[in-house]
Amino acid sequence: MDLTRELPLDQIMRGDSIELMRMLPPASVHCVFADPPYNLQLRGELRRPDDSLVDAVDEDWDRFADFAAYDEFTRAWLTECRRVLRKDGTLWVIGAYHNIFRIGAILQDLGFWILNDVIWRKSNPMPNFRGRRFTNAHETLIWAARGRDSRYKFNYQAMKALNDDLQMRSDWLLPLCTGAERIRNAHGLKLHPTQKPEALLHRVLLASTAPDDIVLDPFAGTGTTAAVARRLSRRYIAIERHPAYVEAALGRVRRVRPAPLDGASNTPTRREAARIPFGNLVEQGIVPPGTTVTDRQRRVAATVAADGTLVCGPLRGSIHKLGSEVQNAPSCNGWTFWHVERDGALVSLDTLRASMRTASD
Repeated sequence: MDLTRELPLDQIMRGDSIELMRMLPPASVHCVFADPPYNLQLRGELRRPDDSLVDAVDEDWDRFADFAAYDEFTRAWLTECRRVLRKDGTLWVIGAYHNIFRIGAILQDLGFWILNDVIWRKSNPMPNFRGRRFTNAHETLIWAARGRDSRYKFNYQAMKALNDDLQMRSDWLLPLCTGAERIRNAHGLKLHPTQKPEALLHRVLLASTAPDDIVLDPFAGTGTTAAVARRLSRRYIAIERHPAYVEAALGRVRRVRPAPLDGASNTPTRREAARIPFGNLVEQGIVPPGTTVTDRQRRVAATVAADGTLVCGPLRGSIHKLGSEVQNAPSCNGWTFWHVERDGALVSLDTLRASMRTASD
C-alpha cells in the first residue's frame, strides 16, 4: 500500500501539532525533527548591563502552568511521533537545560531507543548578562530510534566526508542563526526568537535520511526544516500553529531550489555498496588464477586458485580465512591484507574491487 497518497507531502499546515499528527497514517515518515517549546520559565524582563531589553523567549506558546502540564504535552506529541514513524525511522529533538532532561526520560518511557545526545556548541552565544551563571553556550539534541531493535539509517560515510574524512563527533560547533538567514518582521525585528540555523538541519538530515525520504517537523516555526529538506530533495510535512510563522515559512520554502539528485545523494556506506565476491575478480581476469598475492610487507605469499581461494603451502582458504591463518589472528579483512603487483607497485585487492565497482556503475 502506497501511504504517500494519504500524506500532505511538501506542505506547511497551520494548526495544533498533536491534532494534525493524529490524521497521519501510522508508520509513514522516515524521520522527525522536533524543536518543541522549551518551557523557559522566565520570571520578569531580562536586561543587558546598559539596561536595554533582551529579546528573549516570552511568547504564549512557551508558557505552561507547571512541569506536570509540560510533561503531559510532551508525552502526547511524542506518542504521535512514535506512531507515525516507520520501524526504521529516527527522531531528533532539540532542547535546553530547561526541558531536554524531561523529554529524554519520557522518550525512554515511550519505548524510543536513544542513539546519541549531540551537543550543538554555539560559536556566537548570547552572553550571560547578570553574571550569576556560566554563559549558556550550547543546546542538546537527542537522536533516537523508534525502538531498541530498529534497523535505523545512519549515513556514516556522508558524515565523515562532511568532516574532512574524519569521524563526525557528537559535539557540533555551529553559529547561531544570524545575518540574511534570520527572518525578520516588518519592523526589522527577528520574527521567531529561536530560529535554528540551516547548517544544523543540513547535518541532521544528511546524517539520517536519503533523497525522497519523508521528514516531519511538528513545530515548524519559520520553516527551517522544510527549507533544508527541499534543498536536499527530501519530502517534508511541516506543522505550525502561529499564523505569522506559517506565512514566513511558506515564502521561505518557495524560494528554495532543490538540489539535483546527484547533488542530494549521500556517499554510500560499505553495506550499501554492491557486494562483489573475490571470485568475481578471478573469473573476470582482474586477478587471474595463478596470480601471486602478498601482504604489504611481502612477508607472506599465496597463489590464487581458479575457485577464488588462496593456497599457501598446506593451507587453503578464502582471502579472509587464509589471511587470519597466516597471521595466527582471530580474523582478517582479506581485501586490505592481500596485495598484487601492478607496474612494480603493490595494490590491495580492495583497490581492485573499487575499480571494478566503478566500472560497473
